[in-house]
Amino acid sequence: MNAAFVHESVMLAEIVDVFAEMNNGVFLDATLGGAGHSVALLRAHSALRLLGIDQDDVALAAAAAVLSQADCGGRATLRRARFDSLATVVAEEGIGSLAGALFDLGVSSPQFDVAERGFSYRFDAPLDMRMDRSQSFSADDVVNGYDADALARMLRLNADERFADRIAKAIVASRPIRSTSHLSDVVSSAIPAPARRRGGHPAKRTFQAIRIEVNSELSILPIALRDAIAALAPGARLAVLSYHSGEDRIVKSVMRTAETGDCTCPPNLPCGCSAVRTVKRVRVSREASKSEQLTNPRSTSARLRVVEKLPQEEMN
Repeated sequence: MNAAFVHESVMLAEIVDVFAEMNNGVFLDATLGGAGHSVALLRAHSALRLLGIDQDDVALAAAAAVLSQADCGGRATLRRARFDSLATVVAEEGIGSLAGALFDLGVSSPQFDVAERGFSYRFDAPLDMRMDRSQSFSADDVVNGYDADALARMLRLNADERFADRIAKAIVASRPIRSTSHLSDVVSSAIPAPARRRGGHPAKRTFQAIRIEVNSELSILPIALRDAIAALAPGARLAVLSYHSGEDRIVKSVMRTAETGDCTCPPNLPCGCSAVRTVKRVRVSREASKSEQLTNPRSTSARLRVVEKLPQEEMN
């Protein structure tokens, strides 16, 4: 196992339970990371096969080692790809439909912990934050290239940052900013002192917003979720773990649209707008257990949502 990529899977027991009745076939892990969820599911379903997608080459290499050590490597196909290309990957692999699909969104702990990746304000490093290191666009382009209005919009959209305008103006005034430490200092100084003393590190939301911008996380998510739902076999489930309100709003919206068919008819009347429902909601524990939150801090912000693909005859 790659010692640089040790990742504790969030809500592992809950995910295994969600897919307890999964049929044999191919399961899609659209955010493979350290492969913890996938290993648990392959062990629980001896005839299951895995299609694992991740855009991070380090994560893929680590996942391959983890799967091999768990004696699951022979049942796994791993592809380096962004999850909004999952429909293409599924088609290229000749998969007719999926037995299930999982998205564990956000950044893996090891990505935060490797200083040179530039994801964290805890280390002094270049402004990078690229999940796919082959892309050219990085945090440096955002921090030193966006104007104040664009920065403020990004901070509000990607992180609900209440001091977006102040932070954006401070960033522009402090250019060039070349390191994570410099950026952290600029952001912290732009936030009023009373606010700096509560709610964690004052630069946390800014770093989150920039990471999301660099990797187009919110813009590609609806595409990926819709394609995953379309690829599910009847009775198969899609589970999504999100970690902040922007992600969760998108997940909720896409799932609700699939659940209702975007029907516009009054709820007390039969549907007359030809809406097509494709999934039903599965009620699950939305949050990690208190005990897990104590042992795995990343789980405290996790939100789990699950839908199940309807049989063709129930789509109306």
